[in-house]
Amino acid sequence: MTQPPSEQPPGSAGDPPPDTPPPPPPAGDTTPSPVNDPPPYSEPPPAPPYGGAPPPPPPTAWPSGTTGATTPMTPDQERTWAIVSHVGSFAAAYVALGLLCPLVVLLVKGNESQFVRANAVESLNFQITVAIAAVISFVLVFLVIGIFMLIALAIAYIVFVILGTMAASKGEVYRYPISLRLVK
Repeated sequence: MTQPPSEQPPGSAGDPPPDTPPPPPPAGDTTPSPVNDPPPYSEPPPAPPYGGAPPPPPPTAWPSGTTGATTPMTPDQERTWAIVSHVGSFAAAYVALGLLCPLVVLLVKGNESQFVRANAVESLNFQITVAIAAVISFVLVFLVIGIFMLIALAIAYIVFVILGTMAASKGEVYRYPISLRLVK
């Protein structure tokens, strides 16, 4: 005589004893364990009461092949970033890092606009050229000619950076006349 499953006493032949843990999953089983896996994604909680800020939206990934730019730059923005690539190097030269600003502009905004990229590349090439010339002039200071080279280099640097900045503000790409073309 068999009793229905709900009426069988504990410890019968088909049930494991109550103190034993469940058996481990078989090898190769990829079903998620409810104990260790996080819950599936759900809707964000509602906005907090009393005018609090709503929660941020969940992060989304950019489609493959995009640069992350949501809208193209306007001509005014392009001119501004091109000017920054020239003037920023002038300002950064005070701490001997004149090539840092055009490099940052090239890396941050160079993929969004060909105009900004062209100005940043020109400015970066000029900054590298000036850095090399400054090192050579500094070494030649011991032969006295380096002092005159440093003075001429400083004057040329100021003039060419101002010319590059003015050209960028007009929407033109300025090619420095004395520049090694190392970055393309």
